[in-house]
Amino acid sequence: MNDLDALRTPAGRALLDEVRSTDPAQELAVATRLRRTHPAELVSAALGQARLRQRAVAKFGAEDAGRMFFTPNGVEQSTRARVAAYRARRFTELGVASVADLCCGIGGDAIALARAGIRVLAVDRDPAAVAAARANAEALELDGLIEVRQADVTEVDTGGYDAVFVDPARRGGRGRVFDPEAYSPPLSWAVRAARTASRAAALKVAPGIPHEVVPDGAEAEWISDGGDVKEAVLWFGTEPGAVRATLLPGPRTLLSRGLPDPEVRAPGRYLYEPDGAVVRAHLVAEVADRVGGGLLDATIAYVTSDDLRPDPYATAYEITDVLPFGVKKLKALLRKREVGVLTVKKRGSAVEPEELRRKVKPQGPHSATVFLTRVAGAPSMLIGRPTGV
Repeated sequence: MNDLDALRTPAGRALLDEVRSTDPAQELAVATRLRRTHPAELVSAALGQARLRQRAVAKFGAEDAGRMFFTPNGVEQSTRARVAAYRARRFTELGVASVADLCCGIGGDAIALARAGIRVLAVDRDPAAVAAARANAEALELDGLIEVRQADVTEVDTGGYDAVFVDPARRGGRGRVFDPEAYSPPLSWAVRAARTASRAAALKVAPGIPHEVVPDGAEAEWISDGGDVKEAVLWFGTEPGAVRATLLPGPRTLLSRGLPDPEVRAPGRYLYEPDGAVVRAHLVAEVADRVGGGLLDATIAYVTSDDLRPDPYATAYEITDVLPFGVKKLKALLRKREVGVLTVKKRGSAVEPEELRRKVKPQGPHSATVFLTRVAGAPSMLIGRPTGV
């Protein structure tokens, strides 16, 4: 908190502007020079904040990251801006005008909600996170819509708000927490808080959450951004029992139709790799139906088809070879095809891509993709290339 207070003074802001583009390799030299004319603590705080802002560009964009204030945990755990903006749009579509944002961290979601015109109460018990959230609301000129409060979220009265958003901490002293009841606060508490909301609620959870722990009456949504699965969200006040995968940018949303598992079939000319959000949402059957395909193996999320049907929820590859797994066979084939750029993908294989690439030593002007997987239970290699559609 003290660091942020100092950095928000005119002298602190001027120093932040001066060090904003500092190369990490040059930090020591820059710090040594600046300490001749500035307090050592302020120089350290400015360089640390500049480093965090550089890391935050990937999540918040250069313009916002260059104005915001961060904590190390805040950069690591905050919601990507595009994901937060999508969720804020969903809230507005539900008619929500005010949200209690519980476990707000540095305020990433609160910012997106306020930019959507929603009044926000942002609450966190961590004083450093609260200081950053308050500074960010002011820096982005959203403090008229965002009230930041330091408190235990379990003791906050949310009765005056249309909706509740809870983003429980999913990291402990030993790293990531996988048991939803070990979240802070526990998922069971968050569900109870969600059920009290007058209009809607959303609970951000880890994308690996087991489907069987999704509460009755909740909609479960898995979200990917640019092909990377970012989170799952449990919605209340929307479509009870619905399951969806949402792909950003877009957004594109695939809803479950309750289809049975696809049949296992022999490899066809094309392989489809469903987006990770589709896989997490257990919607591979929906993709298989859309492309007229089946599974290579009953336990693997690769779809195969004889037809090329471009689909936004899966990447299509044209397959040229299907072989039993073997490094020597692959090396010989790649040498024959003069493949120098090899992309290795795997599902259901223990082989490490870098180790395989080192062993086959690809050389040549051409490129290829090899899938290490199982075909009807047998370890196999499928070689091909993206279709580009």
